[in-house]
Amino acid sequence: MIERRKRKYRVGVVVGDKCDKTRIVSVERTHRHPLYGRISRIKSKVVVHDEKNISHVGNMVKILESRPLSKTKRWILIKIL
Repeated sequence: MIERRKRKYRVGVVVGDKCDKTRIVSVERTHRHPLYGRISRIKSKVVVHDEKNISHVGNMVKILESRPLSKTKRWILIKIL
């Protein structure tokens, strides 16, 4: 039996909107150091599919994990917050 896993979702800020139907979103998360316990912020940029070109630089967006849409696109835009 195939086991289905829940899709991940993230919240981030659009930092690039020059491509058609594609956005670059900066996603920030926190990480605790295993030995010293210090909490640090880690930012990563993900390429997101925006079918209707509705988001622009500076918008806060919610994105959802999806199947690979291109070489680097693995996320789709759900809504603008």
